[in-house]
Amino acid sequence: MIDIKKLRDDFDATAAALARRGVERERLAKARDLDAKRRELIAETETLKAKRNAASKEIGKVAKEGGDIAAAKEEMRKVGDRIAEIDRELAQVDVDLRETLLMIPNIPAEEIPTGPDSSTNKVVRMVGEWKDPDFKIPTHIEIGEKLGIFDFPRGVKLTGTGFPIILGQGAKLQRALIQYMLDLHCQKQGYTEMLPPFVVNSESMTGTGQLPKFAEDLYHCQIDDFWLIPTAEVPVTNYYRDDIFDGVSLPKITPETPVKLTAYTPCFRREAGSAGKMTRGMLRVHQFDKVEMVNFVHPSVSFQQLETLVKEAEEVLTGLGLAFRVIMLSSGDMGFSAAKCYDLELWAPGEQQWLEVSSCSCFTDYQARRLNCRFKDADGKTKLVHTLNGSGVALPRLLVALLEQHLNADGSVTIPAALRPYMGGAERLEPVK
Repeated sequence: MIDIKKLRDDFDATAAALARRGVERERLAKARDLDAKRRELIAETETLKAKRNAASKEIGKVAKEGGDIAAAKEEMRKVGDRIAEIDRELAQVDVDLRETLLMIPNIPAEEIPTGPDSSTNKVVRMVGEWKDPDFKIPTHIEIGEKLGIFDFPRGVKLTGTGFPIILGQGAKLQRALIQYMLDLHCQKQGYTEMLPPFVVNSESMTGTGQLPKFAEDLYHCQIDDFWLIPTAEVPVTNYYRDDIFDGVSLPKITPETPVKLTAYTPCFRREAGSAGKMTRGMLRVHQFDKVEMVNFVHPSVSFQQLETLVKEAEEVLTGLGLAFRVIMLSSGDMGFSAAKCYDLELWAPGEQQWLEVSSCSCFTDYQARRLNCRFKDADGKTKLVHTLNGSGVALPRLLVALLEQHLNADGSVTIPAALRPYMGGAERLEPVK
């Protein structure tokens, strides 16, 4: 969540920054006023407690001397009643303030485009060059049918729409992509792999910003109050919730030494309200595989580290010989918790559209404040760490673009050289006969 001091000390500038994200000034004023009320109540109760403590000593002294203490005791009873009343009021103000702050998004970085939606995103660079071949490229659904790697009807039978089944050489390719990414991140880019739980509690979802804002897009088990994770970002980032990177029990964070974790997990998203062309085949599904990268970094280098993170995600795609572009998201299209975000979009020639496969974000201290995740700085002070995360990358749309960009005229698909060691040396996916 945002730092309440920004609303307290620099309200107009903070309101102007968040207006770029469509946040109403009234919502921010509510948080500011609740904070002021909270501090007012705390000051009053501290004054009353000090008065009660002083009076208690005086009452004891008078009583010892045989004096009349009835009136003083009655006054202190009233003081005690008021303190109890303030405590109840303060507890409710704390709840209201937290609920209000949890619904306020992160403050956007100054350099990102301002706009209401994806129409104002900025293309940063194009990577790789796509040239249409001399044959028509069908959609990934048609390609997959000829290869025998998709079964959408039986996925619907087993669960419902948005839960595809991947078969045979397609399933093997999926595993190869996961292993390729994990090996790249761990062996070359300095990440430590972890295998986290695929279900988490409400506190974990709140820590990374999924709750309460996006509850309707998540799968929830009410009996246990567990949530199926929408991304490995949730358990991996929460791994250090309520912790301090002190260089003793936990790694030390400096501008030169971030902590970098990666994890493969299945991901689950209800995608409430989604419909239309983007729901066909593998374009938008409710369960999918993804490899995630999470960074815990020093605040002085967090935006610089974001550029490194984007390059690390790009390396996944360049290693597969795919054409893609990098987009800087505008204030209105950016994720709720992000201060700055880049998307990597693959060209899908059969679909004739760009497909987002990775979203790389810097959250500044927004998540860390929710998580109470801190580090011991060189000056000896304990401060909030900055968090980043990026997909390295999501599998469904990567699979779509790979099938369509590497399709051959005979219906086979060339397997990128980087994947062949994981595919038993196979060079192509061949149509079934």
